[in-house]
Amino acid sequence: MNYRHAFHAGGFADVIKHVVLVRILTYLQDKPASFRVIDTHAGAGLYDLTGDEARRGGEWLTGIARADAGALLGRHRAAHKTLSRHRPSLQSAGRSRGLSRLAADRAGAIAAAGSPDRMRGRTESAQAPDRCTAPRHPGARRRPLDGWVALPAFVPPKERRGLVVIDPPYEQKDEFERLAEGFAQAFAKWPTGIYLLWYPVKSRRACDGLARHVAGVVGAGATSGKCLRLEFSVAPQAAEPGLTSAGVLIANPPWTLAAELRAILPELEKPLGRGGAGRFRLETPKA
Repeated sequence: MNYRHAFHAGGFADVIKHVVLVRILTYLQDKPASFRVIDTHAGAGLYDLTGDEARRGGEWLTGIARADAGALLGRHRAAHKTLSRHRPSLQSAGRSRGLSRLAADRAGAIAAAGSPDRMRGRTESAQAPDRCTAPRHPGARRRPLDGWVALPAFVPPKERRGLVVIDPPYEQKDEFERLAEGFAQAFAKWPTGIYLLWYPVKSRRACDGLARHVAGVVGAGATSGKCLRLEFSVAPQAAEPGLTSAGVLIANPPWTLAAELRAILPELEKPLGRGGAGRFRLETPKA
């Protein structure tokens, strides 16, 4: 595996992904019952944006550096309550000195959501090549397993509530197929969990096929759950090289999530857009 998230930390895809992630974690923490977070493809957890890799990638300059939570809070009253809870994911240390450290992975997002006292456990895969540098929660465990092996192995957890984050590097040609198959296996064993699947938008056919598959698996489940699809584009796909659009699929999303994203995302379109405003789509996919 050659993928290193340090080159991409803090990009627009991180911003969008972690806004969704922090909101789900906050929702889970708002209730007293314990919950489990399973992360199949975890990275280092904490990234130095002044380091060589981040400076060479430079994606944070058009991502987290532009997503100033203070400015967003001041402009949009309807989003104030939600955005204030996402300040750690949208923080900017100021235009003059910039960000020096970014909690750009799940360890940082969990910490951003608040005190994780009720989180009974967290599973990470050692598949990611980055060395874990984030402060470790006492309930967290890092397992030396391939993420695709860990996914069906760790569900269902003893906690009835929880979140599974599936965020592979997409370096293999069959990654979309592995994601679809892995999700179906895990969902069959734990149909009441919340699942967050991240993907890059490079092939519209592959993305649409994945969305239909996930919606079909969720709709066919015994609990008849729901599915939410979010895609965010910072520029037309052919306008510039590199990733310009990314998406997430959320199976069994919190009931408040769609409304909150409709308040947050319009405030990110302009600052994250390249050569103009970005755009997002938020919908319930059909099988």
